[in-house]
Amino acid sequence: MAQDSGSTERGVSSYDEAMDALSSLITQKYRADASNNGNRFELMFDYVKILDLEEPISKMKIIHVAGTKGKGSTCTFTEAILRSCGFRTGLFTSPHLIDEKCNDDIPMPNLFRFLALLGFKIFAAEQVDVAIMEVGLGGKFDATNVVQTPVVCGIASLGYDHTEILGNTLGAIAGEKAGILKKGVPAFTVPQPDEAMEVLKEKAAQLDVPLQVAHPLDSKLLNGLHLGLVGDHQYLNAGLAIKLCSTWLQNTGHLELDSMDQNTSLPHQFVKGLTTASLQGRAQIIPDPSLDIENRGDLVFYLDGAHSPESMEVCAHWFSLAIKEDDRKQSNQSNQEHDSSGTLNELVPLKSGKTASKDSAQILLFNCMSVRDPQLLLPRLVKACGGHGINFNKALFVPNMSLVTKVGSSSSLPSTDSAVDILWQLTLQRVWENIILGERGNTNNGGELVSIESKEHSETSIKSCENSVVFSSLPMAIKWLREAAKQDRSVRLQVLVTGSLHLVGDVIKLLKK
Repeated sequence: MAQDSGSTERGVSSYDEAMDALSSLITQKYRADASNNGNRFELMFDYVKILDLEEPISKMKIIHVAGTKGKGSTCTFTEAILRSCGFRTGLFTSPHLIDEKCNDDIPMPNLFRFLALLGFKIFAAEQVDVAIMEVGLGGKFDATNVVQTPVVCGIASLGYDHTEILGNTLGAIAGEKAGILKKGVPAFTVPQPDEAMEVLKEKAAQLDVPLQVAHPLDSKLLNGLHLGLVGDHQYLNAGLAIKLCSTWLQNTGHLELDSMDQNTSLPHQFVKGLTTASLQGRAQIIPDPSLDIENRGDLVFYLDGAHSPESMEVCAHWFSLAIKEDDRKQSNQSNQEHDSSGTLNELVPLKSGKTASKDSAQILLFNCMSVRDPQLLLPRLVKACGGHGINFNKALFVPNMSLVTKVGSSSSLPSTDSAVDILWQLTLQRVWENIILGERGNTNNGGELVSIESKEHSETSIKSCENSVVFSSLPMAIKWLREAAKQDRSVRLQVLVTGSLHLVGDVIKLLKK
């Protein structure tokens, strides 16, 4: 979407009709077959020619970013920085939310390609100063790779994801990501595993690309402020964004190389962009708006679309620190109330007899695609949280609400379907129960867990075990959480929503309704 500091949101007529038209471009739920990616990718150049986009794209001053983890955050920081510098920006972010299988005979592009083409068309019409393009999947055969002359390229952290398409080694994955590199165009990456870095360097050398490594941003350069995107890992993404922005400014004639020393200071526009950047569904905290204002802290959702083993570990680290900070603030608030009243009688009583601030309970709300391996994702999550002394009281497993054959607004979310297939969620539950039982059998340091129940537990759940519950729909799980929060005011529920960007998006939609 094209943005500038004075832009306003434009209403879209016939929104539902537009969503239905987009939905018609989704063909199947299944993963793409990598065997003919090259042939399908060539169709993008035909589409570009048909739409008369060849010249507009060639004239765009584009920043192209690939990667496994952090590419969306890097693009978000980059766009925010350049917009703060006064430029009219276009940002195309493309988390691979929908997996498609295409038929080469289909005359229309599939959904993702259509959206990429639409993005180029909008950026051309809006005459943006800069277009930041995030790769959807891979790089070499991605729809965004019709860009032939970017100003600068970036490759964020690499890891194992989409291995059935990109390859099952870091070297193979790095080779696909390096497909966005263009001859002689400067490129930046972040510190990578040796295997991946060797491939990136080799590809860069073949194309005469000056590849440099961007290091994490020094927090001192923010002048006491904090990054707009939460998490220690964001300093790595911010460092990459700074290099991309400064190189773009220099190569487009807006900045002299010697006019900015990134090691000692940052322009105030850079600081503003870095500290105001926002990205939904990544390290996002939302108190439940359905509760009364004074009780909204009783049910808080911590949302992060992590869906790879590495990102799951980062998510766990963020969640653990976030809830500890939240608990600290609640404790300080209770102490202030105690000091002002001179008595403990006004504090919320706890079932345990404590008279301090409310207890907190950690709940996991989880789903992942069936091509993911929960035996890689869930143990990493449990171990990383456990390292911070955080143990989940209960895990809730739900199917996504979003249909992989339809896109739409929150008003068009599908209703609860009693016949929904929850076999995958039952599989996730079995994995979880085995992990938790193993953890508790091998450790002695698990703290006392708060019991969380709801009157409607038996009515809304499909299968309830000691440590987990499977619900037939996400709305049922949300309803259960809200009932639990209302029934026991002595406990604050802190719900981590992760495993799927689909799931995170669905929760955000439900909370907005």
